[in-house]
Amino acid sequence: MNQERLSFIALHSISGVGDYLLKQLISYCGSAEQVFRTPKGKLMKIPGVGAITADAIASEKSIAQAEKEIRKAEKYNTEILFYTDKNYPTRLKKIEDAPALIYYQGNADLNHPKTVGIVGTRQATVYGKENVEKIIVELLPHQTLIVSGLAYGIDIHAHKHALKNNLPTIGVMGSGMDIIYPAAHKETTKKMIEQGGLLTENAFGTKPDAHNFPARNRIIAGMCDALIVVEAADKGGALITADIANSYHRDVFAVPGNLGVTYSEGCNKLIKTNKANLYSSVKDLEYIMNWSLEGKKDTKPRPTAVAIDWENFDYEEKKVLAVLKEKSPVHIDDLMLRTELSPGVLASLLLGLEFKNAVESLPGKEYRLRLT
Repeated sequence: MNQERLSFIALHSISGVGDYLLKQLISYCGSAEQVFRTPKGKLMKIPGVGAITADAIASEKSIAQAEKEIRKAEKYNTEILFYTDKNYPTRLKKIEDAPALIYYQGNADLNHPKTVGIVGTRQATVYGKENVEKIIVELLPHQTLIVSGLAYGIDIHAHKHALKNNLPTIGVMGSGMDIIYPAAHKETTKKMIEQGGLLTENAFGTKPDAHNFPARNRIIAGMCDALIVVEAADKGGALITADIANSYHRDVFAVPGNLGVTYSEGCNKLIKTNKANLYSSVKDLEYIMNWSLEGKKDTKPRPTAVAIDWENFDYEEKKVLAVLKEKSPVHIDDLMLRTELSPGVLASLLLGLEFKNAVESLPGKEYRLRLT
């Protein structure tokens, strides 16, 4: 048994060691295995580690628990992915509160080229269901991965119609991998495992308690390029997911509905408050996301980027320009990752570079060097 992986799971199982502290421990100690070899006194010098946590690390109970967890993963044919693994979802890894560990069962590529989240009310109407079906069919040419939360209503309808149209679909769960919730969707999840998958951050045996679902929503938001809210009341999980997606710089869309209809109020509010783009057809998403269909030949001559006079820019501006010169266009999230600049600083720099006619913004929060 790989001792490093066993140690990672053991740390994850300790009460009080959340995702952030787990990453802190590994950062300070060098590896998960080394955390368990570090004396209690040194552990307590790590920010966030108190006597109770240090004692729990010193105990062998977490190692025994980790061994049981690995055996359960083997029984349920489940892969346990750490945020340091290459096949951990790249989109998810970029968010600040990414889960340190996830459980995955299925065959879909977690780094699929195009991923769309579809969420909405559990009380889906005929209008909502029809729009889900329309969205799925319109996304077929893009062969997108569909992500949702396996809940009643809009979520399960999105999963079922993705399966029907041979699109891969992943359900993000608010319970352990061994507890399908709602139980009524168990047959659908069997098909999803063959054409997509199931994903959770919760250990085996975790019940679908209410507090798990807001955390589940952040994974849906973090997994997708774009999030579409189909139907939602003025309050609810779908709006929480939309807010989280906006905080992650994901593009959010909402299907508008009739005024005065309860389950259209949330979508209309998102659009009215500029928290979502209006979704009337896939063309709206294609424009905002700057998505084009592969295989279409472009016979127009390609313009070239403007020549850069490096003397006219300061150090941080040069960092941005150097990334854009190497590869263009680049999504703002990738720019943040590669330049190691904070969101506020990067946004200010990009605006300044646009004023200097060196950079231009594109739909989908992408940027490139200005073209001649």
